[in-house]
Amino acid sequence: MSRIGREPITIPAGVSISVEEGNLVTVKGPKDTLTYKFPAVLTIECDNGVLHVKRPDDEAQSRALHGTTRALLNDMVKGVTDGFAKKLEIVGVGYRAQKSGKTLTLTLGHSHPILFEDGDGVTYEVPDSNTVIVKGADKQKVGQMAAVIRSKRPPEPYLGKGVKYSDERIRRKVGKTGK
Repeated sequence: MSRIGREPITIPAGVSISVEEGNLVTVKGPKDTLTYKFPAVLTIECDNGVLHVKRPDDEAQSRALHGTTRALLNDMVKGVTDGFAKKLEIVGVGYRAQKSGKTLTLTLGHSHPILFEDGDGVTYEVPDSNTVIVKGADKQKVGQMAAVIRSKRPPEPYLGKGVKYSDERIRRKVGKTGK
């Protein structure tokens, strides 16, 4: 039995969960509302403020989906209550981020500024010109948008310039040495 899959998920106050036909789960909370259709092989039960994910048999498909489904449900509950955030750091001379209205503008050494709009459940915060915080209720969307921003100028190993996650370590290379 999956150790993660058999753990119950406690539903905090202020969060409502509805499981509809075909395992369509809707989680409503103070931050947002998330909906996801889970595989019909598994059974999702909600009773007395606790969610349980159960599998019908020990087939490989059922075992593979058991822990994943429970983890995704747990992330949905956490997302609508607390939300998720990814912090990015911008390193380099002239590289900076600005937020005006709902538009995030990145200047990363290209011939043009790179623009991102708030929306689709993701917002951007710029506490200073070298830090961008991506926030939202959906963990997958937050991680994807942070990865897209990082891909516009990934950190390079010689000088360390570029956009990196705040907890990311860059393996630095030495470069050329003189004679």
